[in-house]
Amino acid sequence: MSKIVALPFVSLDGVMDSPTWTGPYFNADHARYAHGQLFAADALLLGRVTYEGMAAAWPRMEESEGGFAVRMNTIPKHVVSATLAEAEWNATVLRGDLATEVTKLKDQGDLLVYGSGDLVCSLIALGLIDELKLWVHPVVVGQGKRLFGDGGPASSWTLAGTTTFSTGAVVLDLRPNGRE
Repeated sequence: MSKIVALPFVSLDGVMDSPTWTGPYFNADHARYAHGQLFAADALLLGRVTYEGMAAAWPRMEESEGGFAVRMNTIPKHVVSATLAEAEWNATVLRGDLATEVTKLKDQGDLLVYGSGDLVCSLIALGLIDELKLWVHPVVVGQGKRLFGDGGPASSWTLAGTTTFSTGAVVLDLRPNGRE
């Protein structure tokens, strides 16, 4: 069965906004982990803000070993937006009921969600996230948009695993309780 995996970057204080603060914590181990996540997905599911930021940067990225940039630029992308008229960069804009549209996409293969805090919270509220791989960085940013800043429905998660990096960042692999 296909799944939806969300991979948000957050600081210790829960900020996920403009994650330029992740730079000092990125190394070869991070790159290998990110490579595995991207290559395991069949498509990306993105919110408008994340899509626009990525679409502005990735098409100009030079290829490196492992084909990451090629994969990032060629993988199908689906953008959830009420305001975006059209999308480029191998992307389509999702219109209509979020649960219905995302469920249709999930039936076609595994989806990876980068960033997209509002979208992640909406998908959690709808019970559509199968894995939340919370990439926690050892920094307090102090201000900015927080992943669960506006709250949301209560939910509980099970820690299915952790990945630690020498830089101090850690990925918490969380699964919604009640699902395997």
